[in-house]
Amino acid sequence: MRAFIDSDILTWHLRGNRKAHVFLTQLAASQEYELWIGTMQRAEVVFFMRAGEEALTHKFLSIFKTATVDQHVVDAAGTLFRKWHPSHGLDVNDAILAALAQQVRGKIFTLNVKHFPMPGLLVGKAW
Repeated sequence: MRAFIDSDILTWHLRGNRKAHVFLTQLAASQEYELWIGTMQRAEVVFFMRAGEEALTHKFLSIFKTATVDQHVVDAAGTLFRKWHPSHGLDVNDAILAALAQQVRGKIFTLNVKHFPMPGLLVGKAW
């Protein structure tokens, strides 16, 4: 099963958070999951990395496969956004991640489970 890692976990790992490191290490070792990120989660990390972090960040991101976004994902994400933004503050990046996970029946791992209230979507809190 594809494990989609939300950008909050990626960011905490890059900041040296031990819980993030342990979580990702255990998830990778479980062999139950393939580690994936969405295009937008990769963008969030790459766009906001600090000077001097490029090599380390790209090395870290190479651990993950990056799911691409096509018109079907965007259209599905738009539907999710319109439904869940008013009540849950769903943002565009999380809507796209949810649509990617739904498309392949993957599971999202995040620290912000409230951002993913969609029925039937597999979501796990990282720690």
